Amino acid sequence: MLIKPHTSRADVGVDLTPIIDIVFLLLIFFLVATTFQQTEREIDIALPDAQSGAPIAVALRELVINVDRNGAFVVSGRTVAPDDLRTIVQQAVGQNAEQKVTLRADRDAAWGAVAQALDICEAAGVEQPFVDFVPMQ
Repeated sequence: MLIKPHTSRADVGVDLTPIIDIVFLLLIFFLVATTFQQTEREIDIALPDAQSGAPIAVALRELVINVDRNGAFVVSGRTVAPDDLRTIVQQAVGQNAEQKVTLRADRDAAWGAVAQALDICEAAGVEQPFVDFVPMQ
């Protein structure tokens, strides 16, 4: 029996058919998934009303108190007096008992002003204010 040596390289190749099949299946899957998500948003439903409910954004909003290097309190971009700060914190805690407060103090700020802000937060009922010392401009 005569055996011919196999010298032709024409038979070697990569079959791309399975890869193309997978790509098309993934494309179809994502098209269908996107269509279902859009359909859920377009459902016409009437949501129930609640007497004591509040928008989620109000419940999750964090109150940030800044203490500049001169010891002044800055909340939402405006400088406030200690009595006004007390009122702001009390109103926030009144709306949300688990109000989060971040106290950002300039590293050159007087420690007395930082302690005063912490006292105001504690008196208003804030459980654990977060204190951060940062360089402020």
